[in-house]
Amino acid sequence: MTTIELEERLKRIEEALLILVQQKTVKEWYSTAEAAEILGKAEWTVRENCRLGRVNAEKRPCGRGRSLEWIISHDELQRIRNEGLLPDPRVIRRQRR
Repeated sequence: MTTIELEERLKRIEEALLILVQQKTVKEWYSTAEAAEILGKAEWTVRENCRLGRVNAEKRPCGRGRSLEWIISHDELQRIRNEGLLPDPRVIRRQRR
């Protein structure tokens, strides 16, 4: 193998490793955009599920004045993947009446 071939192969290996590291990086908190990408859903859907209480999420300042944005913990993301969304509280209230 020539030096050029070895350099090209090393470059491909480094690129593959970078992709793997990016895919497997675990964060403590995820934005709705990141969660949507991980779950394969639209960002609007994730935000709406947070608003409706179907996802245990918190709000944090987002740098735009007093507005807040939803953040979802890694543990909650794993729970959603394994168990699905929490029941819709609006439906539960209707059934109790």
